[in-house]
Amino acid sequence: MEDQAEKLREIMRRKNTSGKQSKQSAAKSETKPVDKARIITVTSGKGGVGKTNLSVNMALAFARLGKKVVVMDADLGLANVNVMLNMVPKFNLYHVIKKQKTMRDILVETEYGISIVAGASGFSQIANMGERDRKDFISELDTLSSADIIIIDTSAGVSSNVLDFIAAADDAVIITTPEPTAITDAYGIIKIIATEYDSLNMGLKLVVNRAKNAGQARHVADRMINIAGQFLNLKVEYLGFIYDDSAVQQAVLRQKPFMVVDPKCKASICVQHIVDRMDKNKPESTGFSAMFKRLFGQSK
Repeated sequence: MEDQAEKLREIMRRKNTSGKQSKQSAAKSETKPVDKARIITVTSGKGGVGKTNLSVNMALAFARLGKKVVVMDADLGLANVNVMLNMVPKFNLYHVIKKQKTMRDILVETEYGISIVAGASGFSQIANMGERDRKDFISELDTLSSADIIIIDTSAGVSSNVLDFIAAADDAVIITTPEPTAITDAYGIIKIIATEYDSLNMGLKLVVNRAKNAGQARHVADRMINIAGQFLNLKVEYLGFIYDDSAVQQAVLRQKPFMVVDPKCKASICVQHIVDRMDKNKPESTGFSAMFKRLFGQSK
């Protein structure tokens, strides 16, 4: 009987200890902050400057740092992310908006360790959605909140959709080349941002693509940063540059990211340096669905 009593006491001690641990774990889980996906918008003043190429290869660079990354194609007219990856997704955002598919249904994993959301033509439908449909759509977006990084590849130019994505993101990366027309158009989008928005959630960031050398890229960046600061009172941060590298064009023709085709080429090294810099300077993110609430002018 004494042995049985001792065993019973031992069982109760274990039960009480387990209960205390469970309560402590629950308390920790209640106080632990919920992780939010970091939203990075990549845009440009004009087409053909390498915006989609930067978006995809940045995604791979973040993935190499152990991040879970989703690339969303938000180019209203020419969706190129899937083309660059030689993929033909069956479903896109339009099917989610029409409630024919869920976000999980259209999220496509690639062989490169990143996922994509295709068919950004659906964004043109968002503005016309009723309040109930918008709320349902935002709820679907929570599916993507488990990602660490969501990169939104916008269309080129200064449409209202592009400007809204820039204003609502955690990071907005503007890409240009040393060509005078590209510089002019990049400054144009910065000027419109300064005019349209009294305040932004972040500072704008600049990447100079197809540069012959670091000096040329720095000259372009300094020129734009100084003008934006002097005449627009807007801070623009220089993230870095990407060499004019023949490996990039070869990768495009093969419909593969250049960081996969040649991880050690100059362009790949440049992108990895840009992403390393971004990873060290992490803004406080409010999450993906919160971003769309800002886009729609809804309260959080």
